[in-house]
Amino acid sequence: MTGKTLDIKTVQECNRCLGSQTWHPQATLIDLENPRLEQDAVKFEFYAILLIEECPDGCCCCGRKYYDFANATMVFLKPGEIFSMSRENLLPDKGWLLAFDPALLFCTTLRTHIGDYTFFNYRKEEALHLSQRETATITCCLENIEEELHHPIDRHTSTILSRHIELMLDYCARFYERQFITRENKNKALMKRFAREADEYIASGQLQGGRLPQSESFARSLGLSVAYFDDLLFFETGQSLAEYFRLKQLEYAKQMLTDPTQTPASVAHYLGFPSVQHFTFLFKKLTGIGPNEYRFGRN
Repeated sequence: MTGKTLDIKTVQECNRCLGSQTWHPQATLIDLENPRLEQDAVKFEFYAILLIEECPDGCCCCGRKYYDFANATMVFLKPGEIFSMSRENLLPDKGWLLAFDPALLFCTTLRTHIGDYTFFNYRKEEALHLSQRETATITCCLENIEEELHHPIDRHTSTILSRHIELMLDYCARFYERQFITRENKNKALMKRFAREADEYIASGQLQGGRLPQSESFARSLGLSVAYFDDLLFFETGQSLAEYFRLKQLEYAKQMLTDPTQTPASVAHYLGFPSVQHFTFLFKKLTGIGPNEYRFGRN
């Protein structure tokens, strides 16, 4: 990111920059209507969630397409992430910013599994686009957070705030799954491209030596973040990348064993299994017979 970046280190500093009152030093909910900031980008040193109600380009900068809902958009930023809506707009013209410091989650259940909300690692262009009903649900969560922020701080505050945030994130996880469904045609096309690239990877012999591919290369080729690619792959197949390739290896093994010149040892080496014994074990587990039995039974 080039240009001047506004580095906001604390929640209280965020309130000062955006003209909002501080009700809690570690959490805030800010109305973003007509923000006045001159920088090209902003870096939040804490968790930041944007609910975008209006965007000059119809939120195309956040990846909205004709098959997406258009009532509102949500972007999730982990601490240290740099964000800008567009060249002309640092923040949305209308919307809300929920910001909370990781320290708020200390000794709460959310602290132990906030990493499970993988959409914090998505790109801005992989934002969540909400229907009217979904927007109302998120707005209700934000209203509960705002009400708790205005309550005098006591020993229950962090727990209650974190639970309200956690509930909202759970709804967002549900809505992202719905978005995978409404993007079915696009996602099927992406998975076909991935399947071709996976086949090419195996056919080229790159598995030799046990070099299983990483998500980064496929995500880059498909124009996705690693987190989004991994989630999409699991949503579409129910498998991680490693699991997907393990099944692919065994499919290729069955094809290769139809060639009388191939042996279990040569197949195991070509497909990157650590040993012929390991290959034999997995093959038998999948097919019910060993590779030699499969080989001679077909020849």
